[in-house]
Amino acid sequence: MDSYRTFCLYDRDKVMGEGGEMMIAETELRTGVIFGDIETGEYVYMPGSEIGMDSPMCVYEETGTRRDVDMEEALRLIRVRSLRPVRHPLLGRSSC
Repeated sequence: MDSYRTFCLYDRDKVMGEGGEMMIAETELRTGVIFGDIETGEYVYMPGSEIGMDSPMCVYEETGTRRDVDMEEALRLIRVRSLRPVRHPLLGRSSC
């Protein structure tokens, strides 16, 4: 695992400021990391088919429902819901 990827996964909370955190969250989404909260059943991720697209869509899952959201909305959900990288019950740690 390269040092940049290791930083994103393990030391992301050391980045100060919302802009830096959201930039890291976007990078993680674009590499297949799944954000969520196991207790509430909320998950945000980018499907493997969207990775590498210029304007990718993400998926927001909440209590058994699923809807498409754009990157801006995905990042907003991650921020306001305080979602963290997690293991999805069906997909595991990565969406791809």
